[in-house]
Amino acid sequence: MTTNTAITVWGDEAGIEMIDGVAFRMYAQRPHRVSEILTLADRWGSRVHLIQGDRKVTFAELTTSVENKAKYLTARGIGRGHRVLLLGWNSPDWIVNFWACTLVGAVPALANAWWSAGEVSDAISLLDPAIVLADVSGTRKLPAEAITGEWAAAGVEDSDDSALGRDLVSTVSENDPAVIIFTSGTGGAPKAVELSNRSLVANLQMLLNMTHRLPHEVTDDAGEVVLHTGPLFHVGGPQMLMRSVAVGNTIVLPAGRFDPAEALDLIELHQISRWAAVPTMVTRLLDHPDIPTRDVGSLRSVTIGGAPVHPELLDQISRTLPAVRTGVPTGYGLTENCGQATAASGRETVKHPGTAGRPLPLAELKFVPVEGMPDAEILVRSPTQMTRYVGTDESPIDDEGWLHTGDLGRLDDGGRLWITGRSKDLIIRGGENIAPAAVERALTGIPGVTEAAVVGVPHADLGEEVFAFVVISDLTLTAENLRARLSGSLASFAVPTHWSVSQDPLPTNHTGKVDKPALARRAADR
Repeated sequence: MTTNTAITVWGDEAGIEMIDGVAFRMYAQRPHRVSEILTLADRWGSRVHLIQGDRKVTFAELTTSVENKAKYLTARGIGRGHRVLLLGWNSPDWIVNFWACTLVGAVPALANAWWSAGEVSDAISLLDPAIVLADVSGTRKLPAEAITGEWAAAGVEDSDDSALGRDLVSTVSENDPAVIIFTSGTGGAPKAVELSNRSLVANLQMLLNMTHRLPHEVTDDAGEVVLHTGPLFHVGGPQMLMRSVAVGNTIVLPAGRFDPAEALDLIELHQISRWAAVPTMVTRLLDHPDIPTRDVGSLRSVTIGGAPVHPELLDQISRTLPAVRTGVPTGYGLTENCGQATAASGRETVKHPGTAGRPLPLAELKFVPVEGMPDAEILVRSPTQMTRYVGTDESPIDDEGWLHTGDLGRLDDGGRLWITGRSKDLIIRGGENIAPAAVERALTGIPGVTEAAVVGVPHADLGEEVFAFVVISDLTLTAENLRARLSGSLASFAVPTHWSVSQDPLPTNHTGKVDKPALARRAADR
């Protein structure tokens, strides 16, 4: 495929197509594989694409590294449909590995770098990957029997074998799996969400169409310098990578975990114009004592997702970041539908703070009443939705193609979605989903713990924190040693921050179940 052809296959006219007996809105003119997006990198050539510390990678260097890594994977027998577990922190190498998998038709499974060794082992058992690519930190968590490969792009030698080039995925269908992303559900264990090539491409095409950034609509001098502080292994990571190649963006990655002081340095040094983050990160940057003396005038756009956005935060952004003049874009979605079903422009959030926006062009919304709830459950139908959960027949998608989100909401007279609650039992701390059942199981697995219940409590910075009520028979157990016991079995963000440890039984409702609402009120009062 030539670059010219790659640019012109993107259309904006949508019609109805049948997928497994379900009618979906689809763009008639569209790419069919994620790997096709990579060909757009040729357009930007020597422009810097990735920056992390002193390391800089141009678009041309990205393409070379990806093709070399694709040849390396092919030589290891990795090809269409094979699963490749990626376990590492944000880096150019992570990005090269992701694109190389798509180039050979393999399915990158994006492991959470915060996982414990036990959680990594569980993911490997579930997926049975053909190979694991892990950075130094991730390698320490791997079981001895894991089949591993080279992580660093620099560790793969160049090859002159033209047979291992860009035509490797010519047989890949848009219905074939493109990526596996882990999410948490109320059952406790992370669910492995399989998204197809169609899902990722349709989501990208909708967003590019809405912002008038389809490849044929952008000029050769297009592109922005963007700061990416979220994990690449979340659903927003692949979407950001695909968009950046399509429109010629330069991506700046922090050296490690989010640090507001470093973020200020990067905004100033690289003249960052766009930043996508969770509310926690934005709050911490705005609260940093140095921000009044720093040059943040280049930052024109801040997009927030991953947790509800409160009007107070929007007001603080407008006061502290004066160049962000058109408000803060936001939206609503789940990993199960590729991350976004609605969008609100910056202007909309100014006029209607708190809205999640209107449905994307290919997305349909439906509302089903929930007994005992003032608002209905939100259902979404879109070609972006998942194929399945790997390893189980369970699915939140019904026979008519509607994805049952478990979230409650309503539409206003202007067609804007408002999220009013969650019917599913989930805690969102700093953009990370925490299943209370998983924490409760870990607690009741500790000798001397007879009961455990976990609820979320509001937190101004993180959105929510984890509060654990623990009933003990061993009087030597304390919050401190319970916390230490959990550190090896749970991700750090899932370990409770607040504790109630006693011998008193947990309250129950009339059905004999633990009264979670009563515990939530008690936790909030404390």
